[in-house]
Amino acid sequence: MNNSEKFLITGAMGCIGAWVVRHLLDEGTKFVATDLSDNPARPRLIMSDAEIAAVTWQKLDITDAGAVDAAVKDQGITHIVHLAGLQIPFCRANPSLGAAVNVQGTVNVLEAARHNGISGLSYASSLAALGPPHLYPRMPVPNDAPTAPTTLYGVYKVANEETARIYWQDWQVGSIGLRPYNVYGVGRDQGVTADIAKAILATAAGQPFHIRYGGPLALQHASDVAKMFMTSARARHQGAVVCNLRNDVTTVEAFVDLLTQLYPHAEVTNDSSNLLPFPADLDDTILRSLITDVPHTPLTDAIQEDYDMYRILIDARRINLEQLKL
Repeated sequence: MNNSEKFLITGAMGCIGAWVVRHLLDEGTKFVATDLSDNPARPRLIMSDAEIAAVTWQKLDITDAGAVDAAVKDQGITHIVHLAGLQIPFCRANPSLGAAVNVQGTVNVLEAARHNGISGLSYASSLAALGPPHLYPRMPVPNDAPTAPTTLYGVYKVANEETARIYWQDWQVGSIGLRPYNVYGVGRDQGVTADIAKAILATAAGQPFHIRYGGPLALQHASDVAKMFMTSARARHQGAVVCNLRNDVTTVEAFVDLLTQLYPHAEVTNDSSNLLPFPADLDDTILRSLITDVPHTPLTDAIQEDYDMYRILIDARRINLEQLKL
């Protein structure tokens, strides 16, 4: 614990945000957890009611520049982990809101960092900044491979990466952007790529589940990704860099086989004809050069940890199994 640190987390009610809250609380590090929502549904999956009550929660509209600046200034923030954003289907459904939250919200965070002397900033980009696998003949895909987004969400993430670059160029606001791919773990419940996490939940619940895609993918455990964001903010990087994430490079079919080996009662299938539109084999050398010890829970261990956590939540009736209905 460093008593001089105080983190601001945006998007704290999301899956990765909840895990950042969990880890900072375990450390005893001071922080403020912010989100537009005031319902800690995901944090409650991985924290007790007493722990939830011990957290400083603050409702924050990331599109309100004044509110973001005040949150940083008034709380004496030293580090920011910026996770707030709308995912692919929400950006498609409402492009204006998607741009306001994902792009303007990130500008507001960078402005707050600029005007309050924040030198420790990490933010969520996405593998959606890249294009389909055939555009990347070199494997693993290098960190500086050309972006080629095929969704508005991906376009907004590229805009954020370029905005962060200019904030370093013009005002020396340092930042590290991370590009998660298929994040799984307790609390992951939205989007097509949440199917991996839901397959483990379904197995723990004794229910069948169908993963809607197949083929190659990179898997990153939510707990590990949260630690990557925390460590990246602590790096106080002098520059603006965006980093690939790697960890487990596998296939959906291999994941299903492993899950079935671990839990023979599992009834999990997948659609091998529907491939995800992103490269799975990513070079994370740049990230390793910045934070040295990249957190990585081996896939087998992570599945077993999640299964056990899901069983506890199911027995206590603290998790909604309706999310398993596609």
